[in-house]
Amino acid sequence: MAALNIPTAPVIEGTTHVHSGKVRDLYRIDTGQHEGRLLVVASDRISAYDFVLDTTIPDKGEILTRMSLWWFEQLAGLVGNHVVSTDVPAEVAGRAVVCERLRMFPVECVVRGYLTGSGLADYRRTGEVCGIPLPAGLQDGSRLPEPIFTPATKAELGDHDENVDYEAVVEAVGDDAAADLRMLTMEVYGRAHLVARERGIILADTKLEFGRRPDGTTILADEVLTPDSSRFWPAAEWQPGRAQASYDKQIVRDWLTEESGWDRTSGEAPPPLPESVVERTRARYVEAYELLTGETF
Repeated sequence: MAALNIPTAPVIEGTTHVHSGKVRDLYRIDTGQHEGRLLVVASDRISAYDFVLDTTIPDKGEILTRMSLWWFEQLAGLVGNHVVSTDVPAEVAGRAVVCERLRMFPVECVVRGYLTGSGLADYRRTGEVCGIPLPAGLQDGSRLPEPIFTPATKAELGDHDENVDYEAVVEAVGDDAAADLRMLTMEVYGRAHLVARERGIILADTKLEFGRRPDGTTILADEVLTPDSSRFWPAAEWQPGRAQASYDKQIVRDWLTEESGWDRTSGEAPPPLPESVVERTRARYVEAYELLTGETF
C-alpha cells in the first residue's frame, strides 16, 4: 500500500470531519437547515500512481466542483444526483457541495469507448477487458466497436482498484442492482460522449459512482465527468497507435516517470512538482472546463 500522506482536513465550524480521500474531504453537517447532510469539499490535492503528492494544483478543487455541477445539469432527466445545495461555509465556497447521505455501491462503474490505460494492458495480455472479448488488432487509442462496461473494485486508499468482470458486480450487489448500474453507466457515457464531441473533445472513458436512496432509487454520487475521473482527449489530435494528448493529470504522470528521476516501484513518495508542471496542469484543467462548459473560469 502506498503512503498517501493526506494532510489533516481543516476544521469547519458546525461540522464533524468524517473521512478524507485522495482529493475530497467529507464532513457531517451538525447544525442548521442541512443538519444530518454531508458536506463534500474538493481540495487542490493531486494524486498519481496511488500517492497523494505534496504539491497542490491551485484552483483544482473549484474546477472539479464546478465541472461536476455543470455535468449534473446536462444529465438531468437521465439520472438523479446527490447534490442538495451549493450554499456552503464561506471558507470552502466554490469547492464544496451539500449532499444527500446514500448507501454507496461498492463498485467503480467504469465505461470505455476507447482502448487505453489498464484496459489496453488487459487487452494486450488476454484479448479481453473485464471478460469482454475485443477484436484483434486494436491499438492504444482505438475506438471500440461499442462502449463497454468495465467495472472495478473499490480499493482501500493507497491500493489499486482492480478491474473485474460483470459477474463480480452481480456477486457484490445482486442481479437487479448490477443491471441497473450497468444501464445507467452506459446511458451517462452515451450522453456525455455526444456533449463532449460537439465541443471538440473525445470522452475516452470515465468512472462513475452510484448510491441508493432510502426509497431504493439509484443516483449519481461523488464527482462526475471531471479530468480526475475521465479521460478527455482533443478530438482534432486523436490518432490511434500512440498515447493521446489529454486534458488531465497526464502532465504530472509524464514528469514523474520520464523527467523527475523518481522510481515508481521504490515505494518512496514522489518528489515535489516544479512550478512549470503545476502551471501546465492547472492550465489543462481550466482548458477542459472552459471548452466543455463554454464558461470562463
